[in-house]
Amino acid sequence: MGKVYDALRKAEEQRARRVNEVTAGGAAPVMPDPAPAPPVATHAEPALPSPGQVPAPAPAPRPQPVAKPGLLARLLRRQTTPPVDSAVDFNKRRIALLQPESYVAEQFRTLRARIDSIAATNPIRTLGVTSSRAGEGKTLSSISLAIVSSMNVGRRVLLVDCDLRLPTVDKTLGLRPDAGLAEVLAGDASAEDAIQRLEGTELDVLPVRGIPSNPAELLASERMAKLLEELAGRYDRVILDLPCTLGLPDAKTVSELCDGVVFVVRAETTNEDEVAAAIEVLDRRRILGVVLNGAEHNEPYGPYAQIAR
Repeated sequence: MGKVYDALRKAEEQRARRVNEVTAGGAAPVMPDPAPAPPVATHAEPALPSPGQVPAPAPAPRPQPVAKPGLLARLLRRQTTPPVDSAVDFNKRRIALLQPESYVAEQFRTLRARIDSIAATNPIRTLGVTSSRAGEGKTLSSISLAIVSSMNVGRRVLLVDCDLRLPTVDKTLGLRPDAGLAEVLAGDASAEDAIQRLEGTELDVLPVRGIPSNPAELLASERMAKLLEELAGRYDRVILDLPCTLGLPDAKTVSELCDGVVFVVRAETTNEDEVAAAIEVLDRRRILGVVLNGAEHNEPYGPYAQIAR
């Protein structure tokens, strides 16, 4: 969008510059000749061909040019088209599971170690993960952190998908839940019915199955507070994949029930002003650290995440 407006502004400046060059030195600007008046339609009878003369065929009508949408309209249409998840993007979210010895998995082990060091003085049982907007890597971070945390011997870890509007944890991990967080909060299922063990790991997952009509009210309910309190008593760490912070009350509501929050930003994508606004919404005193996702590095595994405190 900014490039479009810059181009329009430059074009306007060039046009004004040409006008100034013409009018310099007191010369009057050259005005274009007025358009000729359109011909008046007549109703004269067409001339008949003489005997033996073959009438000339009528000229074929000229095709009318089809109006094309302007550049700005095309860009707006392109920007409002939702991106399609590719297999590469899908596997990125499971990088710690598919490549547990990769550079990315090691970065999340570093994050786990830093959180454990904080928890040594301030217990952290429930940990929320969020971002300012969608597409910045919060689900990647939630899943990866939960997987590497469950690798600790004897540690019980639970991953909870708290995005009741656009959940992705179940699809990313290949789960087929019979019940999920919405059903538990609505009283239609128990936590035991909804929690699943991720195959091949020691990680338990509470996914989302049904999309409720009142997600904000469910997350702000007393049932949600009691559920997290119950889960915190059963697990060593509960990691919550929160919705995005800006535009919705959900992340703020659930973050107030957590012992701490990890905030995710994406290199060369996340807007600085939006980060500042999101951190103020969450209360910066709850932020334990920031995950810088998509940062370039020299390791052979490609850019994924780096950890900042």
